[in-house]
Amino acid sequence: MEHREDLKSILPFLPAVLRSCSLFWPSQVVETLGTLSRGPEHSRVDSGEVLFLAISNLRDSIGLSSELLTDSVAEGYALFFDELMSRVESRKWFSEALPSLAALLLRLPSLLEIHYQNADNLIGGVKTGLRVLGPQEAGIVFLSQELIGALLTCSFFCLFPITNRGAEDLPTVNFSQLFASIYSNYSENQEHKIKCLIHYFERLSSCMPMGCVSFERKVLSSKHVPLSVSYPNTDFWSKSVVRLCHFEVSHSGLIEDQLCESLEVDFANKYIGGGALHRGCVQEEIRFMINPELIAGMLFLPSMADNEAIEIFGAERFSNYTGYASSFRFVGDYVDEKPVDFMGRRKTRIVAIDALCNPRMRQYKPECLLRETNKAFCGFYDQSKQQLYQDAFRVEAFCEDKPSQEIEGLSGRAGSDQIGKPLSSAEGLNDGESIAVLINKSHIEQRIQAKEPQNDIGIVTGNWGCGAFGGDPELKTIIQWLAASQAFRPFILYCTFGEKTLQKIEQVTRWIVLHEWTVGDLWNMLSEYSSQRLKGKIDTGFFTWLLP
Repeated sequence: MEHREDLKSILPFLPAVLRSCSLFWPSQVVETLGTLSRGPEHSRVDSGEVLFLAISNLRDSIGLSSELLTDSVAEGYALFFDELMSRVESRKWFSEALPSLAALLLRLPSLLEIHYQNADNLIGGVKTGLRVLGPQEAGIVFLSQELIGALLTCSFFCLFPITNRGAEDLPTVNFSQLFASIYSNYSENQEHKIKCLIHYFERLSSCMPMGCVSFERKVLSSKHVPLSVSYPNTDFWSKSVVRLCHFEVSHSGLIEDQLCESLEVDFANKYIGGGALHRGCVQEEIRFMINPELIAGMLFLPSMADNEAIEIFGAERFSNYTGYASSFRFVGDYVDEKPVDFMGRRKTRIVAIDALCNPRMRQYKPECLLRETNKAFCGFYDQSKQQLYQDAFRVEAFCEDKPSQEIEGLSGRAGSDQIGKPLSSAEGLNDGESIAVLINKSHIEQRIQAKEPQNDIGIVTGNWGCGAFGGDPELKTIIQWLAASQAFRPFILYCTFGEKTLQKIEQVTRWIVLHEWTVGDLWNMLSEYSSQRLKGKIDTGFFTWLLP
């Protein structure tokens, strides 16, 4: 098999066996799955209790008998399928969905073979094969929805080895904890999380989706690397001359329900998925339940460092829901009508960025402001705007060495006839002055106007890092606006989720726009506020402090 290095990195975490360069299931697994695929009249698997016996046999057949599952897992499967599910639903599950899943699982080795054969032909030789995308390793993995379905079926059957996952900073991916928790510590929202996943599998059994999903680890390099974006310092933000992007507010909408094509923010745990397969049921976990294909990323994406983010493009939504946290409820099927791109990815872009957890007063320290702003910037930057970022970084580097009066003078001498020309071809200017061409606000605007249609994609977000993580909503609002603007996103749509401290958000953003502040101007005001807050000179929120 080709792509041996890719396969070598992920093989210890896959249930299939490699022999003579081919992946296969042991004969006992083939026999068990073959019987299951023929339905309950052949397999005798017609209840949750018997289903778990079949799961145990499969686990024994691939050498997982020594990896003990959580207490109460067997009871959890029995409780869900034999008591919480109606008899009609249970009969349909065991006669239709389960046999289809078994047949899909039988095809996993061949699906992986096909995947690796095609992995380098998707986007011009770029590696896209399934592999562990390790820390500080920028890269992308493309998976077909059919392969994702097979991998998530492995999760349902608890077939992924767990040995060494912790050592590689990889989160849990089997469904054992989910089922154990509804027996050992029942809560209705946990039952409804499982209902979302069961509905996903039922949809697969009735009509297999044939698109694909990409999973990308984005990294802000700690040192200058050609064709990459470096981790900005406080001077960079302080002296940024980028204009703030359009800011729009939604007081009642949800991030996943917005109609505009955009990058939707996942308020993530540093371990992607957070408590999705445990007891968590807030923003990230809910998104992983209604778009279950996101869970596949948990298999091969280790925890995120401060300079990393994860972007997932193409995950289909399958479920409707109401509520949040303890009130979360599955309320039926959702037909995702988002269009697909030329690669078969549904046009849903989700970016996972993890905020500081319980930062309290330290969130106002310069290093924490920088960390959060850079984390959001890492998530929001767009690879197709790489040249704009390169230009912006050169401008900020130039500004660091010049007094503000000199910068303004150079900017004034960069006439309108120079705007939009590359740095090297700005006529009539010396090296320092040619860099100053970029300082003219119209320059970047004209560069962006010449973009491709996909570059109209803005940010849809909300109270990232607030709620359970304890962040300051006013601070996080401004941080995300700064990051979206510096990433040259055309807009940020902010869902307030009824947060009371954000009642003045529209008044504040209008006031800032009226004064035509740049990213640097707003960063400096946020830094001044945070400094005063740390020193105990003020105890009001940023919005109240800022407004006259």
